[in-house]
Amino acid sequence: MPARQNLYQLIGANKLKTALFIIAFSLLLGLVGYALGWYFRWGTGIYVLFGLFIVGYNLVLYYNSDKLALAVNGAKPADPAEFRQLHNIVEEVAIAAGTPKPSVFVIDADAPNAFATGRNPSHASIAVTRGLLAIMNREELQGVIAHELSHVRNYDILIMTIVAIIGGLLVLFRDVFLRWGLFGGGRRRDSRGGGQLGLILLVGAVVLAIISPLLIALIRAAISRQREYLADASGALIVRNPYGLSSALKKLGAYDGKLRTASAATAHMFIANPFGKDRGTSMNLFASHPPIEERIQRLEQLTMPEEPSAGQAT
Repeated sequence: MPARQNLYQLIGANKLKTALFIIAFSLLLGLVGYALGWYFRWGTGIYVLFGLFIVGYNLVLYYNSDKLALAVNGAKPADPAEFRQLHNIVEEVAIAAGTPKPSVFVIDADAPNAFATGRNPSHASIAVTRGLLAIMNREELQGVIAHELSHVRNYDILIMTIVAIIGGLLVLFRDVFLRWGLFGGGRRRDSRGGGQLGLILLVGAVVLAIISPLLIALIRAAISRQREYLADASGALIVRNPYGLSSALKKLGAYDGKLRTASAATAHMFIANPFGKDRGTSMNLFASHPPIEERIQRLEQLTMPEEPSAGQAT
């Protein structure tokens, strides 16, 4: 039987793995960029120009991604009178998490699912489908809301912005290779073998054009899977109860339909894959969610950390 972990241990391990993955990949790209700059004797101006463009592009996405995600998925503001229990649960969980109450939205769809969006706890929104509200009891809905609020509290949107920047750098390297492969590479440190180098760069550009979309998808999938495990653990910690969420995941796993409003671009945001691709026991490289059965197993193996008693407090 696997060793039991408390929530703090699991949260710390997942954060460390995510941070190490991003740092390692960023260092690799930085080394490649430095080598190209040294070889072609580029000035710092080109790096500043492209750097500002990529940062500016991602800042625009960062500040508007929540509005786009809500609109694309057909989410509408939840009427406080009609969805009183939902608003009450969101407020309760937000108080327990020590964050402002996020805006609440409802998606008019039968498929049970939910997602959160927002760049930080002060600018957050949670959206649930009518199908989710129809099949969840109060404890299960509380677990789902805690999971989604954890995504915002853990700054998952910030992590995905970093991943987007990494994807932009891959595209930039592809374009640089293509340019220098076609037009001869400009000033080189050694003019001998220029034709061979141009051919190598052209081949490199073609390879990057083929593999960069796949590599970006792999990066996003790997980060998304870690985010789901972390949000499961964090959500259970907020409400001091892993069993409400595990019961909710069982119901989500039993549903074999698809969410018609979902798209490949937003699938990673939902608590369960809206296309039903996380229902099995195995996980492929491009999966945006870990298998639901494995998430349930992890939740049921967790132990809740003990809180110090009044007499132990110092």
